[in-house]
Amino acid sequence: MPRRSLATIALLAAAGLALAGCASSGGSDASSEAGGEYVTPGKLTIGTGEPAYYPWVQDDDPESGEGFEAAVAYAVAAQLGFDEGDVEWVRTTFDQAIAPGPKDFDFNLQQFSITPEREEAVDFSSPYYETTQVVITVDGSPAAGASSIADLKGLLIGAQTGTTSLDAIEEVIAPTAGAQVFNTNDDAKLALQSGTVDAIVVDLPTAFYLTAVELDGGEIIGQLPESSAGGDQFGLVLAKGSPLTERVTAAVDALREDGTLDELAAEWLGGDDAAPVLE
Repeated sequence: MPRRSLATIALLAAAGLALAGCASSGGSDASSEAGGEYVTPGKLTIGTGEPAYYPWVQDDDPESGEGFEAAVAYAVAAQLGFDEGDVEWVRTTFDQAIAPGPKDFDFNLQQFSITPEREEAVDFSSPYYETTQVVITVDGSPAAGASSIADLKGLLIGAQTGTTSLDAIEEVIAPTAGAQVFNTNDDAKLALQSGTVDAIVVDLPTAFYLTAVELDGGEIIGQLPESSAGGDQFGLVLAKGSPLTERVTAAVDALREDGTLDELAAEWLGGDDAAPVLE
């Protein structure tokens, strides 16, 4: 009897260990599948710049969800099934985010243009925003009262060499004096501030920053109609080969299709009210 009891106990113990082993193995795989894809299991870690500027992030506080990119980040998080409290933020430089190698974020957004060169080092989601080309000037400039492309043709209009902005001047405005070419946006900005040129063309994000922060009396005249140069497309950056790339792209696509991205752009970037399209 004792012998049978011991044998029974041994069999039950062996069966229990086998079942526990199966359960443990299955649980480990499920945990790995659910959490191993993310930097921190159960959390969504999002990267942005240090500092992060308006209108992309309000008051350098992405946790508030205020600002275009902060709002987009939380909208993507919701599409992925994360509550606001499950979102964690980290800060990186622009170059760190697009450099090859491991990342301390699940995705990063700080106006990264999608380019073939960068796609060799990192993954991108589908675009969440496409820039337009914008004419800006300063108070007192001959361009300050311009409201149409015709008003700009007789003025000195400049842009950085090798940019879509310069292409847009030549294709859309075609100023009488030709496009004024500068080595950098900083050079173009200084020429505008000093009165060497009457206006410059930059992409919309740069226009917001220059007129709000860098230029004394800076103002946006308006957007240029679409040209063959097109605009830069911004995508969320992920580590190269990230298992989340398809899922994050699907989330961005859903937000584009249901109109959320357009609504957030209108709210935070102002749409045509902030930069009317020039005709």
